[in-house]
Amino acid sequence: MLTLLEHIGRYFLMLQKTFGKFTKGKILQKLIFQEVDDLILRSLGIVSFISFFVGGVVAIQTAINTDNPLIPQYLVGFATRQSIILEFAPTFISVIMAGKVGSFITSSIGTMRVTEQIDALEVMGVNTYNYLIFPKIIAMTLYPFIIMISMTLGVFGGYIACITGGFASHAAFIEGLQLDFIPYHLTYAFIKTFLFAMLLATIPSYHGYFMKGGALGVGKASTTSFVWTSVAIIVMNSVVTNILLT
Repeated sequence: MLTLLEHIGRYFLMLQKTFGKFTKGKILQKLIFQEVDDLILRSLGIVSFISFFVGGVVAIQTAINTDNPLIPQYLVGFATRQSIILEFAPTFISVIMAGKVGSFITSSIGTMRVTEQIDALEVMGVNTYNYLIFPKIIAMTLYPFIIMISMTLGVFGGYIACITGGFASHAAFIEGLQLDFIPYHLTYAFIKTFLFAMLLATIPSYHGYFMKGGALGVGKASTTSFVWTSVAIIVMNSVVTNILLT
């Protein structure tokens, strides 16, 4: 338990130092654009692919399990929308991103630690916390746009699966999408998405910055980072859901 408390304390101290003694503006701007490319733009492909097909699977499974003449067809569209907006897009995609983005962040910072590049920056008087971690936090503020794309493609994938599979008509699926729509659910989804983004940026950075050992240690740190980031996302999801939806 003491070790866990030490990690938590060091994590928050890291966050405090990240927002102190900022790197020069031009350098920071270049770093931020690089992080946007690495963390956001290069994640669009895998997120789009998974969202489209999982949305289709959600719709098909809903249709199969509600295959009863007494149950209206529009329920498929309704269930697909609710599942994707409330949980699949913000939470499931974030856990996947913990592996994709989190491992990248941990390994990139961990490699700099192993090759003593971080030590060299500190010798030059650079605030390495701000130099390495702050651009990642700023880049991940764009993460809700990825989730918005995931929601759109997930629902579209469900629509295509239903129409091509004959599980629901176009009119019935669209009716289900519009049925009892609560705009606050989108607000809830994007609030927790933003919180997940901060976890995705900072927890892997922590494990990369404070890793120990050589090249093998980078791999171990990436694995540990993925586990703890996923745990933090699941716990945060539970807390936010209890606060915002109950």
